[in-house]
Amino acid sequence: MVVDYIIVGQGLAGTFLSWNLQRAGKKVWVIDQWQPRSASRIASGVINPITGRRMVRTWMIETLMPFAVDAYTKFGHELGASLVRQCNIIDFHPTPQMKLAFLERAPEEKEFLKLPVDENSWREYFEYDFGYGETDPCWLVDINTMLKNWRQQLEYTQSLSPTIFNWADCSISPQEIRYQDIKAGKIFFCEGAAGADNPYFKMLPYARNKGEALIAEIPGLPRTHIFKQGINIVPWQDGLFWIGSSFEWEFKDLLPSESFRKKTEQHLSRWLKLPCRVLDHFAGERPANMERRPFAGLHPVMPSVGILNGMGTKGCTLAPYFANQLAEHVLQGTAIEPLADVKRFTRVLSR
Repeated sequence: MVVDYIIVGQGLAGTFLSWNLQRAGKKVWVIDQWQPRSASRIASGVINPITGRRMVRTWMIETLMPFAVDAYTKFGHELGASLVRQCNIIDFHPTPQMKLAFLERAPEEKEFLKLPVDENSWREYFEYDFGYGETDPCWLVDINTMLKNWRQQLEYTQSLSPTIFNWADCSISPQEIRYQDIKAGKIFFCEGAAGADNPYFKMLPYARNKGEALIAEIPGLPRTHIFKQGINIVPWQDGLFWIGSSFEWEFKDLLPSESFRKKTEQHLSRWLKLPCRVLDHFAGERPANMERRPFAGLHPVMPSVGILNGMGTKGCTLAPYFANQLAEHVLQGTAIEPLADVKRFTRVLSR
């Protein structure tokens, strides 16, 4: 069978890239074995314009956020599902110093940081001593519905191989890609954390990072907002809440740890006034990198091989825009944002 493009991975990156290419009339073949604990499928789905303890703007957020909201809305219409809604963050200040920092930043970030009208408005649900601020707007994406429904669409159009990609079955030349009985002009690797072992891209500055989160019932807690105090409580599917997440740069395995669960439950017992029952606990590896910028584009030596990866915790925000940029680059020759273009690593990738 002949297709235009092979795409390895159907997380956020692979889903948006295959969607963009199919919309342009191209035939794609997606190779992906369903992994319920992949980074995309256990992500919280939050698009947050403000990041870090210093409360600075997320890189390119003025462009990325409206583009992402529009893309999720259009994608949802095609899939017959509502994929994105505004869900602002209520940020409870853990210390007087953090409250002061918020108050100092708020006048500089009037577009996103808001002071509360009434600091007592959440006391029915939470214990807090130093008030709170609000990040507005933030958005919440139903990633699981999107990935599941798009997978069904790929199956319906006979564009999916639900298996693990096997390098032994792949032959790559500058002119053509062969994978088993599939021929294509190019292959794109959207494989998340597995990209660190990809022979064409393993020299990129990946930074292995483990994250953990809990899934819990919290009866009575409004699902109108995301709640933050060191950890996040995020509305999840089936009326549940996603609670996390950790950032571990040194770890022995990708198993859920008792230490994370115990620490998180202790925090919740002090902060949350409502009963909370943990139903699930999962861990996964994020496709993070040292530069905290995506890897998007074609290999500088083997242009039949492309990549869309390295988005870390910002995949929900970054994937729609850079999947579109990569698709347009391949189809029309338009430029990719230089700070995301994988050609910035031409020297190391040419070795």
